[in-house]
Amino acid sequence: MAAKKRGAGGAKKRGAGRGKGGAKKSASKRSAAKRSAAKRGGAKRAAAGGGPPRAAQAAAAAPPRQARAMQRTTRQSPYKMRLVIDEIRGKDVNAALNYLAFSKKHAAKQIEKVLRSAVANAEQHARNDNEPLDVDMLFVKHAIVNEGPKLKRFTPAAMGRATPIQKRTSHVEIVVAAREGAAR
Repeated sequence: MAAKKRGAGGAKKRGAGRGKGGAKKSASKRSAAKRSAAKRGGAKRAAAGGGPPRAAQAAAAAPPRQARAMQRTTRQSPYKMRLVIDEIRGKDVNAALNYLAFSKKHAAKQIEKVLRSAVANAEQHARNDNEPLDVDMLFVKHAIVNEGPKLKRFTPAAMGRATPIQKRTSHVEIVVAAREGAAR
């Protein structure tokens, strides 16, 4: 097989694409840039009519009858977890629990735990607020799987080498809410 020929611009120069000088910004310059950007953003918000901070706005806009549960660093790859969680998104809680109970996938057990926790959280919030809650009216409003930290390991390979292995983990988040009107 013939060797590949490199043109005049084939080799990448060290520091290319970093602007002048080829050096990264120092930590002090980055933090100073963040502070000035924060000041500008605060001035814009105050000039635009002020109002409460964004966190307070989000809390005021959120409906009161919803509960959330999370499980972090589940030892299963996000791809495999998403195959299951896509099936329960938007379903009633009873239908979702029924699906998870009879699924053969290992991810279904982990997601079932999180869903049961979210339902228990909804019951607890209703009890604390002294509001009635029909668990049969709950549905899976929001269900996502994000990628967690990878556990990096090595396995032996031929000729004394080692090849890397990434053991992937997942963060599961489920939000349940009370459905208005009749259940599906």
